[in-house]
Amino acid sequence: MKKIAIYFLFIFGLQSCAVKNNPHDLLSRLVKRSEVGAENMPNIIAAVYSPYFNAAFKKPTFPNNVITVEPGGEPIQNAIDSLEKMGGGTVKLAPGHFLSGRITLKSNIELQVQQDAILEFKSEIEDFLPVVFTRNEGIELYSLGACIYAENATNIAITGKGKIYGPGQGSVRERTMTHDVIENIVDHKTPVDQRIYDGKTADFIFPPALIAPIHCKGVYIEGVSLAQSAFWNIVPTYCENVIIRGISINSIGIQRGDGIDVESSRNVLIEYCSFETGDDCIALKAGRGYDGLRVNKPTENIVIRNCYAKQGHGGMTIGSETAGMVQGVYVHNCVFDGVDVGLRFKTRRPRGGGGKNILFENIYLNTVHSALRWDMLGQALHVGNQADRNFKVEKNPLTPRFSDIEMRNIYIENAADCIRIEGIPESKLENVKISGVNGKGKRFLVARDAKSITIQHSVFAVEDAEIDTINVQDLNLKGIEFNRTLNF
Repeated sequence: MKKIAIYFLFIFGLQSCAVKNNPHDLLSRLVKRSEVGAENMPNIIAAVYSPYFNAAFKKPTFPNNVITVEPGGEPIQNAIDSLEKMGGGTVKLAPGHFLSGRITLKSNIELQVQQDAILEFKSEIEDFLPVVFTRNEGIELYSLGACIYAENATNIAITGKGKIYGPGQGSVRERTMTHDVIENIVDHKTPVDQRIYDGKTADFIFPPALIAPIHCKGVYIEGVSLAQSAFWNIVPTYCENVIIRGISINSIGIQRGDGIDVESSRNVLIEYCSFETGDDCIALKAGRGYDGLRVNKPTENIVIRNCYAKQGHGGMTIGSETAGMVQGVYVHNCVFDGVDVGLRFKTRRPRGGGGKNILFENIYLNTVHSALRWDMLGQALHVGNQADRNFKVEKNPLTPRFSDIEMRNIYIENAADCIRIEGIPESKLENVKISGVNGKGKRFLVARDAKSITIQHSVFAVEDAEIDTINVQDLNLKGIEFNRTLNF
């Protein structure tokens, strides 16, 4: 272990010059809480810029056919099926309370949950049968799928100012698999069409997400409020051209109640969404372990902007299922205020893949634990001895890797650790550039198993300015100022 105290920074010239920008200047340049989140979504979709790809994101259009469903009227699925025969259109849910089993969207259909409409899903396993093809925590199988599901559909939408609630108390929640990690339950050598979990083949099921299209093109989700999920809330999987905007998600107290999880999808825009979650707010994933390697589909070409996280485990998370790789990600102009960890990269030795070509810019963070966090080891509860960096593991097909990550203009109002890095000895975190940080917290930097890390032109007001490193090469600090008296 190597620790460098703050006065050594001056002796060795790591603090080569004072930072010229005033910390108050950065704060004035960032978006405000009053400018982000669902309440501030504009009607139009502004032009999208990314350093990694070019895409024009536009609102979809649908045929003029409209069916309005009243509470207690015909089943919602019947209206969808009728519109499908007509070539598509819009199903409008009138104000009132709807109780439904699984809904399957079809091509060229918009489900509009109007203001004062509440769409609640039933709570028993039989309400989500027969099983459908899905991906649960990065592994393909057949189970309950999602409350709102779609497969191989084109041009679909869920819109409106209404509310969507997941299942209440019943067999769906009571029989959800919680006793082990999924890769120990679903053998990757078993053919996918034989991985059936319908409540009969085993005494447990894999719970339905709230909204989860799979193999779809042209997915548009706007305006609705989501709560009471049994699992992840919005999960586009193997999808292309996805827009998610103006969504409010509340899953506080719900284990694995992630907000938006993008799974092996490409060309995705997430903007003006608000989160209060029981797990990660936004997570980018790409499959788990050998099953994820078999599928080998990345999550790529992602833009996330103007989002507001009030509570959650991670404000913005890459992983931990990354077997197909997460790449080409641009996150900017977001406020993550009150989350456990701000910007988090997590993978595990037995899960494969990783991420590269990722840029964060103009981000406001107020965190309970770490502000900028790389966690590639995980917990023994999930991966056993492999969670210990001293447990020797040779490089293998499941060895993950994170590299080529940049962060610019990051304001940290509070954190236990401003920057905390835990790579793995056999695959170091590599080529990370952090600049323009104004950070306040307890500790400046803890780093394990990393290479080519640059932190520059930043100001930190920390109680502990020691640099705590193990197995770190090419750590470059340029233009760093420490001042405990700074009041950001």
